[in-house]
Amino acid sequence: MSTDCLFCKIAAGAIPAKLVYQDDHLVAFRDIHPVAPTHILLIPRRHMDSLADTEPADRELLGGLLLVASELARDEGLSESGYRLVTNTGANAGQSVPHLHFHLIGGRAMTWPPG
Repeated sequence: MSTDCLFCKIAAGAIPAKLVYQDDHLVAFRDIHPVAPTHILLIPRRHMDSLADTEPADRELLGGLLLVASELARDEGLSESGYRLVTNTGANAGQSVPHLHFHLIGGRAMTWPPG
């Protein structure tokens, strides 16, 4: 855990969040500033700054994250209408918290391009 990382503190339970999923490797919680009716953040418990910091050894973790995102989308009733799964990598992409995270967003029509 990075001692100054907001998401590490949430994963450790030091900062409260509305959790929707957790296991030994991942935590998912509702975004406090949602951009859609459903906006869930999925994070690994282990700190890594962004997707750019992953390695081949992270394959299972990343695959698990995608499977959990799919499960949560089904649980939230998004599978029929559609949803977006987004990760931002670096400041120019809009990453505001330096901890790998994915946004599961749905419940309304999305536009393209997103940026």
